[in-house]
Amino acid sequence: MSTSMQAFLRPTLAAIVLGGCAYPASKLQPGIGVADAVGAAGQPSGEYALPGGGKRVEYATGPMGRETWMLDFDASGRLVSKRQVLTEANFSTVRNGMSRDDLRLALGKPSIVRRLGRQNQTLWIYRFEHPFCLWYIVAMDPAGTVVDATYGPDPVCTPHQDK
Repeated sequence: MSTSMQAFLRPTLAAIVLGGCAYPASKLQPGIGVADAVGAAGQPSGEYALPGGGKRVEYATGPMGRETWMLDFDASGRLVSKRQVLTEANFSTVRNGMSRDDLRLALGKPSIVRRLGRQNQTLWIYRFEHPFCLWYIVAMDPAGTVVDATYGPDPVCTPHQDK
């Protein structure tokens, strides 16, 4: 099989195999309580206070997963909304000057964290579903403030050349 064919088939087959495996958090229905949601979906990867006494519960599928589900509960502890946040539409809301906490609230736990010593920055890298196998990269300064964000090729999908 040619290298180009392997490069095409690898992400395609992974998408087919993983596509049938819906994450438990995606199946929860509005009105369910926090304890029942955690019982059904397992331990969350993050929890955040929301204005008005509500709570956001995060279910990240990383580091290799390409979905993060955010479940929002009202002040009485009932699920009012759920959404998969690793989308280009959601990435477009990331702005320079955004805090680390606001970024985590919007996108959840990153798939990978890298330190760039020379630039004195930390990169939060998010894998997400995309036909061209990209990842989303957010750069933060030492204070935890977003200074840049961009897309780049996910090396998992890059064919390795043996020399």
